[in-house]
Amino acid sequence: MNTWGRGIRLSIFGESHGKALGMVVDGLPAGESIDAEALRREMERRAPGRDALSTARRETDAVEILSGIKDGVTTGAPICGLIQNGDARSGDYDARLRPGHADWTALLKYGGHADLRGGGHFSGRLTAPLVFAGALARQTLWRRGIRIYGRIAAIGGVADAKTPRDEAERQSLAGLRIPAFGDAAARMSAAIDAARAAGDSVGGIAEAAAYGVPGGVGDPFFASVESVTASLLFSIPAVKGVEFGDGFRLADLRGSEANDELFIERGAIRSRTNHNGGILGGITNGMPIVVRVACKPTPSIAKAQRTVNPADMTETTLATAGRHDPCVVPRALPVVEAALALGILDCMSAGPPEAQ
Repeated sequence: MNTWGRGIRLSIFGESHGKALGMVVDGLPAGESIDAEALRREMERRAPGRDALSTARRETDAVEILSGIKDGVTTGAPICGLIQNGDARSGDYDARLRPGHADWTALLKYGGHADLRGGGHFSGRLTAPLVFAGALARQTLWRRGIRIYGRIAAIGGVADAKTPRDEAERQSLAGLRIPAFGDAAARMSAAIDAARAAGDSVGGIAEAAAYGVPGGVGDPFFASVESVTASLLFSIPAVKGVEFGDGFRLADLRGSEANDELFIERGAIRSRTNHNGGILGGITNGMPIVVRVACKPTPSIAKAQRTVNPADMTETTLATAGRHDPCVVPRALPVVEAALALGILDCMSAGPPEAQ
């Protein structure tokens, strides 16, 4: 099934080398003004072929909105966005299974019938419709006082030790191809270049944070903010790990270090730290929601690797000839931000689980 959500429902369709791909977004409130230019900018952030850090495949990722928006305002009907594919090169691929890719599992599940050109429906190309849906959600949240920011925490073992402290620092990263502080961006870029030169790839960590989310959003257990958002984050093809707040680092702390102590400020309860990433018991506490995702290295690489040709069941080697990102993290960051926006809006829109 390619449908997600409770309050907001998403249905994604298409393949990497098919005629088009897109998304149907259902449940967005009627009467929401949609800024077409802001939507275009979000799509451009993820689009391929912008610079040497990404794949040479060039796609505009322009979205044709077929329904649900009239005169720039949502109608309450399902919103369908269509994105044409214009620069596919299917001849770069043959029957050999690409190690680390979904070719093998697609063969097992669909018996050889899946369209795997360029990764088919499993391709990172399918994150373009997710960014479209996230851009709609982001604008809806913005009018409710919620802002979402992203940064790259690490690429290829190069980490950015600094975290943004205030609005000015968060804004300073906006628009950067590698949004990181100091010389970290240059060192991350060098790590990507080195991997590309070796016919290889690198992974990294993308971080997104939402500010202004009110306390009390979410439900315990299966409809927790973490559960809902993580389910969408894990749909991003490269993502292999998700953590909220200090995540796995909390395992090394004592309770006295990991707990967020409380105080009263102007008649409201606040916490002095945010180790738990703005969520306790699956419900928001009013602090920023912070999430990080670990992206694996791009599996399609030019370096020869051992594999299998299922057409004649022989062992062989493969050096992928297609055009692929040496690191997906810069283009994955807007996808992570989109997923966070959609997860929050879904939790704010949905009733309690038993009402669904």
